[in-house]
Amino acid sequence: MAQGNSEKEPNWKSDFPIETRRVTHVSRREFAKFLGILSGAFALSNGFIVVRAMAFPEKPLEGEHFIVDASEVAVGEMFQFEIEGSKTIPYILIHLEENEWRAFEQKCTHLTCAVRYDKQVNKIQCPCHNGWFSADTGEVLQGPPPRPLPQLEVVVKEGKVYVKEFVENQNV
Repeated sequence: MAQGNSEKEPNWKSDFPIETRRVTHVSRREFAKFLGILSGAFALSNGFIVVRAMAFPEKPLEGEHFIVDASEVAVGEMFQFEIEGSKTIPYILIHLEENEWRAFEQKCTHLTCAVRYDKQVNKIQCPCHNGWFSADTGEVLQGPPPRPLPQLEVVVKEGKVYVKEFVENQNV
């Protein structure tokens, strides 16, 4: 009799009689349920993004914003700046020629990598996927970017550089 008690199963095994194979096994039904819940979560999150964009559209830039003294940016150079609003947006200011300035959003329209002005070729480059934009218009010249860079209008008054919302010329 003493020998029978020593081989008795531990109490926890009798309380939880689960085989190792059953613990690690995932049935097709459980997997399909997981995929259904995950797909539903993705659909809800995408719907939230659409509703938020429609309910709270981005406001255009209001008024002129001082950026820098014109004497601080040499011809052929770039100056980085940000404008605070509903969100902070990085921009670049480019001094192309003596009285010629351009300002563009610094995020590539492909995957939002930071773009840089290359004065040797007078183009704006996105180094992530070798995208190139025109420094004059922001139009795509090469690479994967689908749209031109968003542009701001540059105004120089009394040696100070300001930017405001870009309005395309209707007479062209």
